[in-house]
Amino acid sequence: PGLVLALGASPVTAKDTVKVAFISPLTGGVSAIGVGGRNSADLAVRLKNADPKAKYTYELLVLDDECKPNIGVQVATKAAADKQIIAAGTHYCSVVALACVDVYHKFGLPVIVWGAVHPDITYGNDYKEIFRVNGTMINQNELAAKFVASLGYKTWALLHDTTDYGKGMKDYFSKYLTAAGGKVVGVYGVNADQQDFTAELTQIKQLNPDVIWFGGLTPLGVRIRLQMDKLGNESQFQSCSGIISDAYIEGTGKLGEGTLAFREGEPVEYLPGGKWFMEEYGKAGYKESPDAFGPFAFSAMSLILDTIEQVGPNRKAVADYLRKVKDYKAIVGPVTFDDHGQNISPTITRYVVQDGKWVPWQESEFASGKRKLKRLP
Repeated sequence: PGLVLALGASPVTAKDTVKVAFISPLTGGVSAIGVGGRNSADLAVRLKNADPKAKYTYELLVLDDECKPNIGVQVATKAAADKQIIAAGTHYCSVVALACVDVYHKFGLPVIVWGAVHPDITYGNDYKEIFRVNGTMINQNELAAKFVASLGYKTWALLHDTTDYGKGMKDYFSKYLTAAGGKVVGVYGVNADQQDFTAELTQIKQLNPDVIWFGGLTPLGVRIRLQMDKLGNESQFQSCSGIISDAYIEGTGKLGEGTLAFREGEPVEYLPGGKWFMEEYGKAGYKESPDAFGPFAFSAMSLILDTIEQVGPNRKAVADYLRKVKDYKAIVGPVTFDDHGQNISPTITRYVVQDGKWVPWQESEFASGKRKLKRLP
């Protein structure tokens, strides 16, 4: 900061540089989501820096949490302990976000979560530094249970990873499924790095449920779907937002067809700023897709930058301002934070895999009746 002088030129005031951070899984089984989120956050910074009306120049620190709680705590501490970093967009994986909220609170670093869905991230504590632009697994599982039960299915076997994310998904889905009249015939917890599901899937095959539901992330979802076919299991496959990624489709190929899953937010083409976002993303030349949660990462970082523009580069001032956010115009739709920093206006979209793409249910040939899901009565 200061004055930039050139021979024969008038003094020009340079903008102060403000640092912000973005944390996502850039390596590992869900890296496609993390890289798409990183690119989207980077785009928000680029666009703000290109705005002649911006008061500051922004510098983005990107950190890899690997979707591992211990690594997440390390990188969260690195960001939070750096007083030059004013705020951060953080975490796709719920297990990591849950492990890190205490760090952000301890150091007073305001963060906006852009992908993780466990309710306790925002509702588990009364931390004034924690916000989230996407919805929670509560909203997702209530709609998922009601919708799939309404198709006429009667019985489910539940597979879930044994992290807080997978157990939370299982608890909420089974609760709402029972309320919707569905019957759970078996529940199986599996390790997040498990490779072989022969024992669980063999038992499930004997139970012969209409639907196998999975609560977890893409790597396990791919393995389970492939091994279902190997064992001749013909149940309908249903999962959660954790598998909605390009990587699931690439990993399962034709076997992924007809997979049902549910995710916070509308498809990018439906979003208020979706078309504009994709055009700008394309102009920036990123090699990777923004993937499913890119618009949320962009919205989180844009809100951080707009807040700093309003109140200046001060952590407490940023957190105080975010607490009062109502109807912020984000590309994912209006953002209004409740008293726990949770966006109260998330939409849930029903998806089905058709012709190698995640397609909104209402636009699919499964909805129109041209194609049939498995085991429909």
